[in-house]
Amino acid sequence: MHEELRVRVPEILGPAPSISRPHLVITGPPKLGPDARPLLLCFSHLRWDFVWQRPQHLLTRAAREYAVVVVEEPVVRSVPAPRLDVTTRPHGIRIAVPILPEGIGAKAAVQAQRRLLDRFIAEEGRAAQVLWYYTPMAVEFSEHLAADIVVYDNMDELSAFRGASPELLANETTLFSRADLVFTGGLSLFESKKGRHPNVFAFPSSIDVHHFAAARVAREREPTDQVAITRPRLGFFGVIDERMDLDLVDRVAALKPEWQLVMLGPVVKIDPAVLPRRPNIHWLGPKTYTELPAYLAGWQVGLMPFALNEATRFISPTKTPEFLAAGLPVVSTRIKDVVRPYGEKGLVAIADSADEIVKLATQLMARPREPWLASVDRHLASGSWDSTWAAMRGAIAKVDDLPLTTAPARLGDQATG
Repeated sequence: MHEELRVRVPEILGPAPSISRPHLVITGPPKLGPDARPLLLCFSHLRWDFVWQRPQHLLTRAAREYAVVVVEEPVVRSVPAPRLDVTTRPHGIRIAVPILPEGIGAKAAVQAQRRLLDRFIAEEGRAAQVLWYYTPMAVEFSEHLAADIVVYDNMDELSAFRGASPELLANETTLFSRADLVFTGGLSLFESKKGRHPNVFAFPSSIDVHHFAAARVAREREPTDQVAITRPRLGFFGVIDERMDLDLVDRVAALKPEWQLVMLGPVVKIDPAVLPRRPNIHWLGPKTYTELPAYLAGWQVGLMPFALNEATRFISPTKTPEFLAAGLPVVSTRIKDVVRPYGEKGLVAIADSADEIVKLATQLMARPREPWLASVDRHLASGSWDSTWAAMRGAIAKVDDLPLTTAPARLGDQATG
């Protein structure tokens, strides 16, 4: 799920620089020739190179048939005029980052991004066939753009995250009024948003089974920063922010000093000084998507110690099926989209306290895994990112024929409308 939030350009006090007509510069590698694929322009609050999650899984698949350009939120630097830096990633995906001058005001920043975007579209020589939004804040500078289809992939309730802009909800209302399709990142979010648009589809977290199943194979070598950590190991991977219950992590570590808690991921929006420090808690920092199976292969239990707060009310953690594909038993706090369906199906143990986490993790480490793994694999069989993208693509293809009402998602469905 995601998971770092940058909802708008920072508001820097003071007058904006006197740049009435910015010198717009598009940087990046030269075009290799005409691209016959239709253009998909995505607006994202997440940096492409930050954590590999829902946008990357979906857009790399979209790139098989679309020329995908991801417009990230701006970066403020000491530059004389706004410019757009465009670079290319694997799968031919282009990442466009607006670079704005220091001291620019909020209104001027929006105007500059609009000009940069218009210049980019003009250079492309074609309008976007699909506008794909992850952040409603982007409507401030992109609402005027023409497109055949407008999609809002509402992966999180961003308004509940720390640092969210006060304008986010109003911009989301604008986006709902313009979108042809709304996808949600989980069932809870679907239930919250289904009354706001006639065509809302629930697409819960999917899984790249082959990638994480590599963790089920015994390895001769472990990652160098994990090899000296004794067992048993309970592990977490993902963004470490206000959604993690740090007190709960500390209490579990205190109750079982012989257990090792391995915590992977970048620390954002919270002061690293508030992380609990004990000999058996290991904050190993961010790891790449490619590296994760090697770490998970050395763990005995997956731990999802989410706080129960506004920021986690609608989350559907992508790491839930990823832990399961890795063959790891999982203990989670009572997140609604984990309880339903994973807890109800007996695939994930649900705990309400540190004592319960210790009790359940002890039971999970002692039980045979084979019957449980068979149930896991049956559940995951229909939940691939390939099938999720195919269902989304199908909804896009027949957008003109979609029904005017939607039905609640059935548990376990990958896409419902």
